[in-house]
Amino acid sequence: MAEILIVDDEDDIRHLFALELEDEGHQVRTARDGSETMTLLREKRPDLVILDIKLDQESGLELLKRISREYDNLPVILCSAFSSYQSDFSSWLADGYVVKSSNLDELKQTVQRILEPRV
Repeated sequence: MAEILIVDDEDDIRHLFALELEDEGHQVRTARDGSETMTLLREKRPDLVILDIKLDQESGLELLKRISREYDNLPVILCSAFSSYQSDFSSWLADGYVVKSSNLDELKQTVQRILEPRV
């Protein structure tokens, strides 16, 4: 399947998303902040990034801008506990937007929709 990079400052969320996506057959790497994300991206470009909007050190929207500038056509799904960020123009750089919930079906469907033409 695909290689996915999950970026979230919450250990439990990274772990849950990784388990669910690995069960779907994907290879998963995780990062907790922008610095770690950029290091992992330089090491190996994934097929998809799942990015939390609220990170400790740097806004996920700012990190999205950096990723978009440096990694042309790298698909990104934004994740947030709040749907209000969808109206922020910066979020429009993303290929998908998922509101976090205990049901990960929407996330998995969005991953499949974005990766389908690529994998």
